[in-house]
Amino acid sequence: MTKLISSFTLAAISASACLVFPQVVVAEEITCQGSIGAITVDNIKVPQGATCSLRGTTVKGNVVVNSRATLMAIGASINGSIQAEGAAFVDVNSNTTVGGSIQVVQGQRARIVNTRINADLQYNSNRGTLVANNNQIGGSLQAFQNTGGLTIRQNRINGNLQCKENIPAPVGGGNIVNGNKEDQCAQF
Repeated sequence: MTKLISSFTLAAISASACLVFPQVVVAEEITCQGSIGAITVDNIKVPQGATCSLRGTTVKGNVVVNSRATLMAIGASINGSIQAEGAAFVDVNSNTTVGGSIQVVQGQRARIVNTRINADLQYNSNRGTLVANNNQIGGSLQAFQNTGGLTIRQNRINGNLQCKENIPAPVGGGNIVNGNKEDQCAQF
């Protein structure tokens, strides 16, 4: 009898655990080396040194660009963020939409043009040329400690435009900023 009750109790506990702790669904991560067309994927990782082209691709989650890698997003829809650390080149353009932020940190070049970004655009400690032109940015545009030259023109920025410690100083103008224009970008 004790064995039967123990088995029954164990089954009840297992069933309860399934109700209290539902199964976790793990999002699929695609490793991109080459080109992805007009399909829908969960998350994308661009591995070290690889080149990835997203052409009309829908990404439900995030795009992570690793060291010395290149990302080109053309007419893509990214529900999450683009995170690039040490990337060779990040090129986002042609009416791409990004539901989160675009962060380009400690890399080489980046070009963000004609893109809708619901959160922030951040350029931090990059060594190559950077461009931010004709974008709609729901948050702030921040550019700190970049050393390759930076152009910021014709953006609509809901938050602040902040530029500090960039050498050379950024160039630009024609930006509509709902928040503050600060430091090196005060006249833009």
